Amino acid sequence: MIRILLFSILLSFSCTLLAQDAWTLKSCIEYGLKNNSNNAIYRHDKQTADAKAREALAAYLPTVTLTGSLDDNIKVQETVIPAGIFSPTDLRVAFTKRYQLNPVAQVDQTIFDKSLITGLQANRYNKLQAELNITKNEETIIYNICSAYFEIAVYREQLDQLHATNETYRGQMLITEQQVKKGVTLQKDLEKIKVNYNNSLAQIRVAETNLTLSENQLKYEMGFPMQDSLQVKPSSDEAANLITPAADILYEASVSNRTEYKLAQVTTRLNEIDERRLKNLIYPKLTAYARYGSIGFGDNLNQAWSSLAAYSAIGIKLTIPILDFKRNAQIAQAKYKWQSATENLKLQESKYQMELANTRTKLVQEQQNLELNKENIALAQSSFDAINLQYQKGTTDLTEWLNAQNTLKESQSNYLNSLYTFFQTKVDLEKAQGTLKTFYQAL
Repeated sequence: MIRILLFSILLSFSCTLLAQDAWTLKSCIEYGLKNNSNNAIYRHDKQTADAKAREALAAYLPTVTLTGSLDDNIKVQETVIPAGIFSPTDLRVAFTKRYQLNPVAQVDQTIFDKSLITGLQANRYNKLQAELNITKNEETIIYNICSAYFEIAVYREQLDQLHATNETYRGQMLITEQQVKKGVTLQKDLEKIKVNYNNSLAQIRVAETNLTLSENQLKYEMGFPMQDSLQVKPSSDEAANLITPAADILYEASVSNRTEYKLAQVTTRLNEIDERRLKNLIYPKLTAYARYGSIGFGDNLNQAWSSLAAYSAIGIKLTIPILDFKRNAQIAQAKYKWQSATENLKLQESKYQMELANTRTKLVQEQQNLELNKENIALAQSSFDAINLQYQKGTTDLTEWLNAQNTLKESQSNYLNSLYTFFQTKVDLEKAQGTLKTFYQAL
């Protein structure tokens, strides 16, 4: 009884592990959003934007500096007092001693700087830019995982079809070999079937290689260890779940939902703020300061230290820029950069609108092609079955049989091509509409 219980527990545990190993598209994307290496890079960019915002704000906060100097006047400088003031002859006098010690602490506070105030406006857009880059990275991960996942689905479907075709050729080859031995069929007919059989084996090997490459690509996009096994379960049946009514495809969506467009808007805004910031450098700057220090002189270090005398001061400093050719050149550069960003935004908007319109049209067409090619497979299969029966009865020849088989293979190939194009176009449309994350969440 205990053995049966333990066996049941192990069996259920194994089934659980197998169930966990079966990765759906949604679970692949969930894993990729957590483990793709690019996530860390864009998180660091976000942290950099936050630090940059604190840096800009710090320019309006008090700064405290502590400095100290020790001068060893190896040869003390002397000053000449002209004759007639203290003496009938010139007097040579030194106003310092060999050692001079001067520690100072100073606090500076910016009271008004219009360029700094303008620069602070960029903080919100720098943070928004970093957040949008994170979103764009997530969308890229979703897009790439979907592409690799659907490739696996198509290659698996292709392998199923190739194995079925190969089995058909193998069975027919065995029958034909017996017919050749009996003398009712020519050797050349057997050779024709063998050629097609060998070709199907080569196609299977190519498809198996492509499947492995697609699985490795999916692991890479997910950030999944290459050495570990990844059991995904895509199938061509998923196409039915992705079919979108034509009315929904053709609805008016705005390119403003697209992350790339939002990033272009932010870039334009940042360039405009930078141009205004440089222009505002012409305004006066007002700064307050408080200073406290001490100074000592002596013929030796001990004397300089013991003779330290304190002093302090508070005041304000007004800086008025008059002429700065470098600043004028910087303003011109920022102006042209802003104008270029504005024109680029218009071009991007037109480009994204074109992509959206084209992808909608293509998806409608691909949905129709997919249904048509699926129907053609059924027709070609029915035709082959009929001709195969006739061939077995001897009422048709091998050429007719091979032609029917090739027609079936061609219809299967067309279906696979339209299936992959449909999958890819569906994801392209979600990207063009800016709804990749919504698509993923709805899986």
